[in-house]
Amino acid sequence: MQTPALILRATCTTESPGSKLTPMTKVQKMMRKVSLVAGLTLCSMVTAIALALAQQPAAQEAVTRKLGTIKAIDGQTVTLKVDSGPDVKIIIQNSTRLKQLPPGQTDLKNAVPIQLTDVQVGDRMLAAGKPGDDGQSVMASQVIVMKQADLAQKQQHDREDWQKRGSGGIVTGIDASSGIVTISVTPSYSIAVKTSPKTQFLRYAPDSVKFSDAKRGTFEQIKSGDQLRARGDRSEDGKQVTAEEIVSGSFRNIAGTVTSVDAANNTINVMDLITRKPVQVKVTSDSQLRKLTLQMAMGLAMLLKGRPEGAPPPPASSGSPGGRPGGPPDLQRMLGRVPAVTLAELQKGDALMIVSTQSEGASPVSAITLLAGVEPVLTASSSASGAATLLSGWNMSASMGDAAAQ
Repeated sequence: MQTPALILRATCTTESPGSKLTPMTKVQKMMRKVSLVAGLTLCSMVTAIALALAQQPAAQEAVTRKLGTIKAIDGQTVTLKVDSGPDVKIIIQNSTRLKQLPPGQTDLKNAVPIQLTDVQVGDRMLAAGKPGDDGQSVMASQVIVMKQADLAQKQQHDREDWQKRGSGGIVTGIDASSGIVTISVTPSYSIAVKTSPKTQFLRYAPDSVKFSDAKRGTFEQIKSGDQLRARGDRSEDGKQVTAEEIVSGSFRNIAGTVTSVDAANNTINVMDLITRKPVQVKVTSDSQLRKLTLQMAMGLAMLLKGRPEGAPPPPASSGSPGGRPGGPPDLQRMLGRVPAVTLAELQKGDALMIVSTQSEGASPVSAITLLAGVEPVLTASSSASGAATLLSGWNMSASMGDAAAQ
């Protein structure tokens, strides 16, 4: 007889600080196909169902569970495009219990009974039942549905909330005893991120800052130098965030000049001013390439030089990196308007700031975010590494918008 813990391992990652559960490959694939918001909600839904099934007699536990998106409905048969593996036919029987769980709910008590006629193509479905004799179907005993429209509305709400209450930067300090992580938003501005047992932790995949690729994490995984973004309420002075959710990851910051461009092979060679060594950067279809206007570059340069004590920040409406008085600079608002640039437009000698994957051996790194037109920024900064960290908050914020749009 499977224990609830074993069932949880087979259905979703439900780690919390101190948990020993290990994320499963099936869920990693699921998270690549749905947005973070849908993934978290569905994960909670799967957990609730697993616990409920674990309390049933052993004879009823020998069931299969399929999670995915409804592809077609033909009478009592639902074709499910599962998150891992080939499509599956879900056979709805007269005894099948169909329920709908609203987004954000984690308790099956909140699920409401529905009819098959209420289910539509595009809805998310978790079906549990006995596998059919053909090995390609499931005789469903229980089905939980999450409506596509509800998920889209929840995604939009969470995306807007991240933009409104999100803060990002580079981890510069960790106090495990108090649960506080200090992040540097700019070389001269830091924020204390306060965690609690209720804080949800996620960890980026090593080669992506997409929320859809993130997996459940723990406080202990966070380390100095990580990129981190937290969502929660800020203090009046803007220097502390009480985090409801934290996503972090380890990436490489590069600040340097172009030595050569191979547009045909989507690679660029850069002399890294931080390590003082050459590095080859691979540009993929997921890479974000942007170029600062001169006005934007000057605004960032002014930010790096700092403002006199007590001086108000530049108005955000002017395209400068200023935020609300006493609060953190609004880099996301500024950099969100940066125009795109192609690899072919880059020239030898151009200054770049890049967020990339961590390199392994002699392999080239893959660009996650590449920002050109940064000569004034590098000139104004006291260090190339300090300038490069400016990309972290925007880099992660942009990925959240992309994830919600998927």
